[in-house]
Amino acid sequence: MSNEFLDARRRPWRDCLPPPSHHPWPIGAPARPVEGHRAKRKPFEVKSTLIGVESSLVRPVSKQISHSHSPRWRLTVGRAFSTRLGRVSDELPRKKRRFAVLREIRHHFARFLQLRDRPNPSFSLKSKSRVGSSLAIFNSFIIDFLSTFASHIERQHRSPPTVIVIGGGISGIAAARILHNASIKVLLLESRDRVGGRIHTDYSFGCPVDMGASWQVHTYYALFGMDGCQVPQQMVIEVGEAFKRILKETEKVRDENSDDISVLQAISIVLERHPELRQEGLAQEVLQWYICRMEAWFAASPRHPLPPPHACDNACPLSAHASIKCRRKEHVLSGGHGLMVQGYYPVIKALAKDIDIRLNHRVMKVSYGCGKVMVTVEDGRHFIADAAITTVPLGVLKANLIEFEPKFPEWKVSAISDLGVGNENKIALHFNNVFWPNVELVGIVAPSSYACGYFLNLHKATGHPVLIYMAAGRFAYDLENLSDESAVDFVMVQLRKMFPHAPEPVQYLVSRWGTDPNSLGCYSYDAVGKPEDLYDRLRAPLGNLFFGGEAVSLENQGSVHGAYSAGVMAAKNCRRLLMERLGSLEMVQLISMRDEVLEATVPLQISRM
Repeated sequence: MSNEFLDARRRPWRDCLPPPSHHPWPIGAPARPVEGHRAKRKPFEVKSTLIGVESSLVRPVSKQISHSHSPRWRLTVGRAFSTRLGRVSDELPRKKRRFAVLREIRHHFARFLQLRDRPNPSFSLKSKSRVGSSLAIFNSFIIDFLSTFASHIERQHRSPPTVIVIGGGISGIAAARILHNASIKVLLLESRDRVGGRIHTDYSFGCPVDMGASWQVHTYYALFGMDGCQVPQQMVIEVGEAFKRILKETEKVRDENSDDISVLQAISIVLERHPELRQEGLAQEVLQWYICRMEAWFAASPRHPLPPPHACDNACPLSAHASIKCRRKEHVLSGGHGLMVQGYYPVIKALAKDIDIRLNHRVMKVSYGCGKVMVTVEDGRHFIADAAITTVPLGVLKANLIEFEPKFPEWKVSAISDLGVGNENKIALHFNNVFWPNVELVGIVAPSSYACGYFLNLHKATGHPVLIYMAAGRFAYDLENLSDESAVDFVMVQLRKMFPHAPEPVQYLVSRWGTDPNSLGCYSYDAVGKPEDLYDRLRAPLGNLFFGGEAVSLENQGSVHGAYSAGVMAAKNCRRLLMERLGSLEMVQLISMRDEVLEATVPLQISRM
C-alpha cells in the first residue's frame, strides 16, 4: 500500500472537501495501475447488486476479473464518498439521513458507470478492462465503507443515556455529579425548595449554622448538675474513662453471643460482670450523660424501652432496639473530626454545579422496568429516562409516600422495614454576647439520660455567640410535639440551671426532622435481631432502578460520608448498566480513565475546635 494512501487515511475527511464549484466525483481516466501486480490469483465473480442500491443501476460483469487495482484509485473513491456522505451527516436531520445516504450511493455509482462506458480515444481496451477491475474493488470498498461510516454516524448522533435522580441530598447530588461527568444526561428532582436534604445550613443569624448534619468533635466538656453547680473536671474525665471501658467490654459480650442483643442489654451484662465500673451519686449522673451522648450516635427512638436490668437500675432509656452489631460495622475515617466553619452549603453548591435540578418537584410515583423509568411528580407531570436512582430517606420509603410500580418484591420490602430510623434535633440560640465557658460542649447531668442535655458551643469554632442544644432519640420526638416557643422555653430552663443569669436569645431556630415529610427521621441504625444481609438487600437494584442514601451504606450508615459514598456507588452501577445496554464500549473506556474522586472546588475551613 502506498504512503500516499496511508497519509490520506490519517487526514480528517473535511480536509478532502473539494471546492464548491467542482463535482465531488473526479472526471477522467483512472490512474495507471502499479507495475508488478500482474500475479495470477484466484478470480471471483462480481455480484450485480449492492446494499441499498437499485439493481437496474448496476451492470453485471460476465467475465472473471482479478484483484489487480491501483491504490490511488481506492484513494479517489474514498475521498469522494467521505466528502458527500460527510455533508449528508452534518446537514440533514436524523430521520432523513439514512435515505439521503442511499441516494448519494446511487448517484455516485451511476456516475461511475457513465465514466466506465464513456467513449474515450485515449482509452485502450486494456485500460477499460482495468476500469472493470476497479469496479470489483469499488463493490467491496462500498460494503466495508458503509458499515464503518454508518456506525460512526450512529455514534456521533446517538442521544446520550438519561437518568433521573430522586432526592437532592448529598447522596443524590454525588450520584448526579458522577453521571454528569460521564456525559450522561441527568435530571435531579427535589421535593424541597432547596438542595442538601438533611444537610441544611441556615444563615439567618448572620453566620452559618448547620441545623442538620455537621462534623463535630467533643473532647472538652463543662458539665453542670441540676443544682447549677459545675461538675469537677476530674470526675468528668474519670467517668469518661470508665465509659470507654464499658464500651470495650460490650465488644466482648457481642462476640460471645451468637444471637444479636441490644446495646442496653450489653451494657447491663458488662456492669454485672464488672461492679467496679458502676457509679454512684453525681458520678452516676455523669455516666448517664455519656450514655445520653451515645443515644445521639444511634439516634435510636424506642417508644417502649425494655425495663432496665437490676444491675443498671438507674440506667437511661437507651435504645433497646439498637443492635450491638452496629459497633462492629462502624468504620472510622482518618484525619480526626471537625466543624465546618462555613457550614456544609459550600460543599453542596460545588457538587451541584451545572446539574439540571428541579426544586419543588415532589415525586409521587415511579414506574420502572421495560427499559425505561417514568417518574410522576405531584402536579401530574411525567419524566421518562433510561434509569433512575432513588436517594430518598429511609423514613420516606417506610411511610410508602412514593408509589413504585411494579411493587417491590418481598425481600426488598422486608429490608426497608427491618432497618431502624432514629431522630435527632437541634435548637439553635443566638445571643448578643458570650456568657459560657470556652469549651466544646456545655452539658447538664441528671439521674436519667432523658433529663440530660448538652449544648454545642459554636463560638469556639466560628467566633459567633451561638449555642446549639442537641436532642436525640425519644426526647427528640417529644420535643417536636411542642411549639417552637415552648421548645425554646424548655431549653432556656435547662440553660439557666447552669447559668442562672442567662439572657433571652435574640434569635432561635428549631429543627423537626422526625415530622418533616421530606425526611421522617434523622438517620438509620441497626435494629436488634435483623439479618446481616440487610444492607445488601436494601442496596440491590431492581432492573434499572437503583438505590442510594446513607441507609444503604454498610460501614458508614447515618453519616454524610456514608451517604456520599452510597450515591457514588449507585451512580457507577447505573452507568455500567447503561453502557452495557447501549454497547458503548468506547465510552466505557473513556469514562474509566477519568478520575473518579470528586475534588472540592471551594476552599473549606474546618475547625478542629
